[in-house]
Amino acid sequence: MTAATDIQRMARALDLAVSARAITPPNPWVGCVIETVDGTMSEGATQRAGGLHAEAMALASGVDMGGGTAWVTLEPCAHHGRTPPCADALIAAGVSRVVVAIEDPDPRVAGAGIARLRHAGVTVEVGVGQADAVALLAPYLVHRRTGRPYVVLKLAASLDGRTAAPDGSSQWITGREARADAHTLRAESDVIVVGAGTVRSDDPSLTVRDAPAPRGDPLRVVLGAAPPDARVHPCLERSGDLGAVLDELGAAGHLQVLVEGGATVAHAFHRAGLVDRYVLYLAPVLFGGDDATGLFRGPGAASIDDVWRGRIGSVKTMGDDLRIDLYPQEAG
Repeated sequence: MTAATDIQRMARALDLAVSARAITPPNPWVGCVIETVDGTMSEGATQRAGGLHAEAMALASGVDMGGGTAWVTLEPCAHHGRTPPCADALIAAGVSRVVVAIEDPDPRVAGAGIARLRHAGVTVEVGVGQADAVALLAPYLVHRRTGRPYVVLKLAASLDGRTAAPDGSSQWITGREARADAHTLRAESDVIVVGAGTVRSDDPSLTVRDAPAPRGDPLRVVLGAAPPDARVHPCLERSGDLGAVLDELGAAGHLQVLVEGGATVAHAFHRAGLVDRYVLYLAPVLFGGDDATGLFRGPGAASIDDVWRGRIGSVKTMGDDLRIDLYPQEAG
């Protein structure tokens, strides 16, 4: 196998992992490609929790894998959970080489899968497609390393940085394509967090309507008390330290939290340094004044030396709108 082949096969495995993104949590979304010695290809992606992992799906084709090579986006597991260890399945199938994008930080794996493969005489190479795999699996990796969910702060604003008119009206700043994309974010998230003020003013349902939601609607968490007749029910109502709220959600196995505001809640998460990724939708709209609501409500940087500086990961066109993905400078 050449380096170019490894890159190509891993790219396909990553595409397979993307296809499972909204299906597998709390398990990681993983893709696997296996090529036999005669060039036959077999592939698979992780199924919903309790189902087969990516390696088992690729092995299920029934073809002879002896002497073949497997490309997998995350280290094969080495423990018995709801399914048998994937490392053992690859060994039993006679695969002679395994290319892994990244090691699994889960303490039940954490190099044990790679060690088991090598002990059985399988050649293992690690790092092909590493950057793409880290970006794709960021919520899973953050959860396994910190015990907290990965926090995505979703914001929608006019080009002059305003989220609502002075009378409080805000629907709809962005267009249909951007709103559908935001619902995909909801479908990928385990939890949606919103402030009680937004619940009182907008009465959102916070359900997934404009995108496939194979796991159903996310858990809804209101910071404060929601009115008894609010559409957000059933929901959890929490107050106090945001870190403690994230600890609770992480302990329950939730990998990704989508914070949908409003401006006070957005400011609280941002100010506390709890945001892993900012997703900002910008519409070709100008409020044209300083009396509309801004993205954040609360004290900001006192001087230019104190401003928060991040890294733009991507900029995409969504109909007439723009989607900007922004990360803290140290994050991926």
